[in-house]
Amino acid sequence: MSRLAAFFRLHERGTTVATEVRAGITTFLVMAYVMFVNPNYISSANAAIAGSGAPGPVAIAAASALAAGVLTIAMGLVTNYPFALASGMGLNAVVAYDLIAAKGLSWPEAMAVIMWEGIVITVLVLSGLRQAIIEAIPLALKQAIAVGIGLFMLVIGLFEGGVIVKSPAAGVAMTLGFGTTPHATLAVFGVGLVLALVLVQRKTPGALLIAILAATWLAITIGVSSLPTSVTSPFDRAQFVGVGAAFGSFWSVWSSGTGFLSVALAVFTIMLSDFFDTAGTIVGLGARGGMLDAEGRLPKAGRVLLVDSIAAGMGGVFGVSSVTTYIESAGGIEEGGRTGLTSVVTGLLFLAVIVAAPIAGMIPAAATAPALVVIGYLMFQTVREVQWTDLTDGFPILTTLIMMPLSYSITTGIGAGFVSYGILKVAAGRGREVKPLLWVAIAAFTVYFGLKLGVMA
Repeated sequence: MSRLAAFFRLHERGTTVATEVRAGITTFLVMAYVMFVNPNYISSANAAIAGSGAPGPVAIAAASALAAGVLTIAMGLVTNYPFALASGMGLNAVVAYDLIAAKGLSWPEAMAVIMWEGIVITVLVLSGLRQAIIEAIPLALKQAIAVGIGLFMLVIGLFEGGVIVKSPAAGVAMTLGFGTTPHATLAVFGVGLVLALVLVQRKTPGALLIAILAATWLAITIGVSSLPTSVTSPFDRAQFVGVGAAFGSFWSVWSSGTGFLSVALAVFTIMLSDFFDTAGTIVGLGARGGMLDAEGRLPKAGRVLLVDSIAAGMGGVFGVSSVTTYIESAGGIEEGGRTGLTSVVTGLLFLAVIVAAPIAGMIPAAATAPALVVIGYLMFQTVREVQWTDLTDGFPILTTLIMMPLSYSITTGIGAGFVSYGILKVAAGRGREVKPLLWVAIAAFTVYFGLKLGVMA
């Protein structure tokens, strides 16, 4: 224990082994849905990519857990921060509906694109450009990113819990789920949320973990979830048939029928999304854990960015789309996790779940969603530090924190905030306040939005 404490500098960061273990378990429980949701996007079970050569859902689920486990442990050991990684939920949709369904790439070719994206973003990290751009972001926008991510997590929790659903009415984006979500699901969410809030208010150790486990027990009791009936063998090689398949298309993807330019634009778009998604995530997590310095910078962020960048490309190697740092890591941070030991525990649990995948499956979204709502509220509290009096700062801040949840994208929220910040500073005759590297980011986002709108396709 003393060696463990010394390696992760637990005393220096005011934490203990027990706290870190509890935090790691909480992060895992909040993120466990990844290995069950990811196959819905990038497996042959998805009609959009049927026939693309993708492995089946069981193989994708196992590989998703393997990638999350290995890369989260790497993050903990290399950076000593409580950040966990897994397949990006937005990025896997890009793989399924853009690279494969729209552009016609095969599944191995799509994974090769992910590998190239990881290589490009790793080069940016090694050159120092990625961290330099992050440091060029003004404190006001960094605060907005942290607040926006909190609001985003709260909305995700409401959706996962069935409280908010997509509206069937024309012209209405979303509505209350009380008329469509089963009452049992809402009961699990409601009990979990009330219990989580009460325990957090009382500063009970393990508050979120207790709430998740209690809600899971209720879900099993009333039939929302069920106990596992079988255990998956960790030695079943069929689970990992997709690992390494991308290597065969690593070079040939550039000469595929899709065209060189189309592949290059795909690499650029995914890279940009990954670039700023992680930038926003580590700022938000760092703010919540009290890890940022006076300028809103995360000490030794370069290590975090390097591991995250390598993980992006490794997502293609594992065959699970780009792997990125997760905002759900805030669950462990809220439980007191402050070091890489939290990440190691989370990673080990992801590896263990390969052996008993059905066990993680009995934890329904309705049981973990309350934790996301509470974490979102706690992260949103950063809004009290935001200065609203200067319109050239205030409006971009509002744009950032509103666009994240409404577009369901951290990257879109950051981009909208950056672009509006640059426009307003120039309009006010204060363009010199925008650092040169931030202008580079603004230009990149202008291209990004142009591609999204189709005007630069």
